[in-house]
Amino acid sequence: MSQLVVLYGSSRPNGNTELLTKNVIAGLDAKEIYLRNFTIQAIVDGRHLEQGFTDVDDDYDKIIKQVEESDIVLFSTPLYWYSMSGLMKNFIDRWSQTLRDPKFPDFKNKMSSKKAYVITVGGDEPHMKGLAMIDQFRWIFQFIGMSFEGYIIGEGNKPEDVLHDDIALLSASKLNEELKALKAAY
Repeated sequence: MSQLVVLYGSSRPNGNTELLTKNVIAGLDAKEIYLRNFTIQAIVDGRHLEQGFTDVDDDYDKIIKQVEESDIVLFSTPLYWYSMSGLMKNFIDRWSQTLRDPKFPDFKNKMSSKKAYVITVGGDEPHMKGLAMIDQFRWIFQFIGMSFEGYIIGEGNKPEDVLHDDIALLSASKLNEELKALKAAY
């Protein structure tokens, strides 16, 4: 049985992106991680320093270990200013440090075995204006070697607006079926 982890990047509980993601994982055993509930410090780039990166005392290591243990990762982030949320970006920025961290040997190889999906909701023509963010994730996954399996873009601004986006809800239902089949195949 494969392990599914969901990384929620919204600062708002029960937001539109979270609601759409809950539709995707309905009936699935998923480890849900709400980045807003953790302290993840911004990266201090030590790639070109003689001493390299310094250890950071925050919750990042605990979260990335859970991601390493998963087979499928859902990146659930609202479309904030035409990109991922700051919480999600902070988390991914720290991968630069993890790639060089002896506590995480073979990080890139471990990440390359995972399937990745992106779920987002935005309020300003997200199906068009959200594609730049989807490409951003595509390049991130390509660099780290993760298999980018797909994405869902929903439309919504006010609370629960996404529940009126029939196409996004249908896409969520289809992805739910796909994930159930994928988890059963492991």
